[in-house]
Order: sequence, then C-alpha cells, then structure tokens
Amino acid sequence: MSRESFKNHGDLEVYKMAFDTAMQIFELSKKFPIEEKYSLTDQIRRASRSVCANFAEAWRKRRYEAAFIAKLCDAEAEAAETQTWIEFAVQCHYVDIETGRNLYKAYNSILGMLVTMIHNSNKWIIPKDKK
Repeated sequence: MSRESFKNHGDLEVYKMAFDTAMQIFELSKKFPIEEKYSLTDQIRRASRSVCANFAEAWRKRRYEAAFIAKLCDAEAEAAETQTWIEFAVQCHYVDIETGRNLYKAYNSILGMLVTMIHNSNKWIIPKDKK
C-alpha cells in the first residue's frame, strides 16, 4: 500500500492491532480484583489506550516531522509500559501465562511497526506546498 491509500490513522495495521489488543486488555482487566481498580487495572488500561491515542495524534501531526516522530515515540513508550503491566498481571496470576505471552508478543509487533515508522518518517510526512 502506498501512503496515499491511507485515509486516516485507523486504516493502518499498527493502529488496528493496538486498538484490538487494548480491547483484549480491557476485557481481561474486568476480572482483576477490586483492590487493583486504581492501580494495575487503571494503569494497564490507560497505557494500552494511550498507544492508540498517541498514534492518532502522530498521524495528524505529519506536516511536521519532529512532532510526528515525537508522538510516535510517545506511542512506543506507552506500548513498552503496557508490556510491563502485562508482566505484573501475569505474576499476580490475574492473566494466565499463555494469554500474557500473546499480549506481550502483540506489543512486540506494535513496537516494531512504530520503530519502523520512526526510522522511515520521511515516507509518512505530508509534503509542504511549494509556491
């Protein structure tokens, strides 16, 4: 697919994967103990959703390469944070090991796509009008 074939951020595989994985985390976190409501539950939901939100912001900042890269880096950091919360959820036995591995792998893929976009940002930037 060429850059022109993407109408919005939701058309990109990285966003779709991040959104779907965040929704999986949301469903799983409904079963976390009540005492985790304002800690692990809140943190894992916030971080996983933030990957999507930062990516959407990055997409709208493609006129400015530095701003685009900065927001992609924010999404990257939130994906890595989500992996940490997944590890806690597994260690606390709120999520089984296999599910945790699958979620962790999904975020490895998301991280890979984000890093690729960062390293190839020039392919995504909206060119300035030449007058």
